[in-house]
Amino acid sequence: MKSPKEISVNEKLIQITKEIVDLTGSKDDFPLRLMELLINDQEIQEIQDYANSVAIVRLGYNDHGPVHMRTVCRNALKMLKILYQAGIKTSLENEQSGSFLDSLAAVSIASFMHDFGMTIGRQDHELYSGIIAFNLIKRILDDLLPDEKDLHRKVVIRSMALEGIIGHMGSRKIHSLEAGIILVADGCDMTKGRARIPMELNKTPSVGDIHKYSANSIEKVKILAGKEKPIRIEVSMSADVGFFQIEEVLLQKINSSPAKSLIELYAGIDGQEVKKYL
Repeated sequence: MKSPKEISVNEKLIQITKEIVDLTGSKDDFPLRLMELLINDQEIQEIQDYANSVAIVRLGYNDHGPVHMRTVCRNALKMLKILYQAGIKTSLENEQSGSFLDSLAAVSIASFMHDFGMTIGRQDHELYSGIIAFNLIKRILDDLLPDEKDLHRKVVIRSMALEGIIGHMGSRKIHSLEAGIILVADGCDMTKGRARIPMELNKTPSVGDIHKYSANSIEKVKILAGKEKPIRIEVSMSADVGFFQIEEVLLQKINSSPAKSLIELYAGIDGQEVKKYL
């Protein structure tokens, strides 16, 4: 019999999966077929599960598994949808190298695979993620786009996805809007549910605890259409320690993102005045 915790995680996974499928909806069936492959691919699932095991059990970090990667996908698709509705073109569109649907495909793939490298370890995991993901991306795109005339499209989507994967930590310079969205989407997954598992497993004080306790005070992160800029991110928290997570994680990622000029950032403790960062 499954524990309440396992049931809760499974329910959350089902909920997030439904949200990303809804956000992927398009008149063209390409994005939906891609999302179906990403969700149902057994190798992707095994890699995500093992990445989570290494991250939580071996290293004592927070969730880096299927819930996190799909949450990043949901966050990224929300931002892409807002930008699309605001008439803002992606880098592929501006460069006339691809379509909005190609950008959506690259962002979806990068979201699902950006933490694959956690199966090896934390240091340079973004680079390992790219290495592990390369053949998987090729296999999926070959399945979706088998015609020889689609070779350029496959190269573009794969390259953009790899930039999003390798750039998601903010430690390496990225240049595309798509990769910048992945960077911010990853930073937005910092609510208390993501910190709860390692806090329950390890009660002994250790280096990095401030990240766990800070994340545990984050109640909600909303991604909305902005007023002054296209995207508005609102973070609500239960305690002052949450500002550490905002300033040392999320804000650092936004500052490193090519999408920075398009984002408003507000954060505050529930019931108190909200602080404007961007």
